[in-house]
Amino acid sequence: MDPGLIGGIGGSAVGVVGGIVGTYASIRNAHSRRERRYMIRCAIGFWIGITLFLTGLFVLPHPYRWLLWVPYAIALPLSIATMNRAVAHIRAEAAGGGG
Repeated sequence: MDPGLIGGIGGSAVGVVGGIVGTYASIRNAHSRRERRYMIRCAIGFWIGITLFLTGLFVLPHPYRWLLWVPYAIALPLSIATMNRAVAHIRAEAAGGGG
């Protein structure tokens, strides 16, 4: 095995473990049952989305795979911002603020 393959496998493993730890921490730090259910749905959606993105990078031919970065770079920050707003709304409702 050459150093590039070892680095690719090691980096992928670190990335997956980081994703698992981040998912666990997000679900564990939810304040209410409703927020926890929402975080679980979001986590599933993010894992599916990122898996589809990575699959596309491996499957598409060379010049076209770079085009996947455009929707990914737009969709990921927008979905994170939307999720954060929804969590803030859920917390405000739980605190009695109503939204």
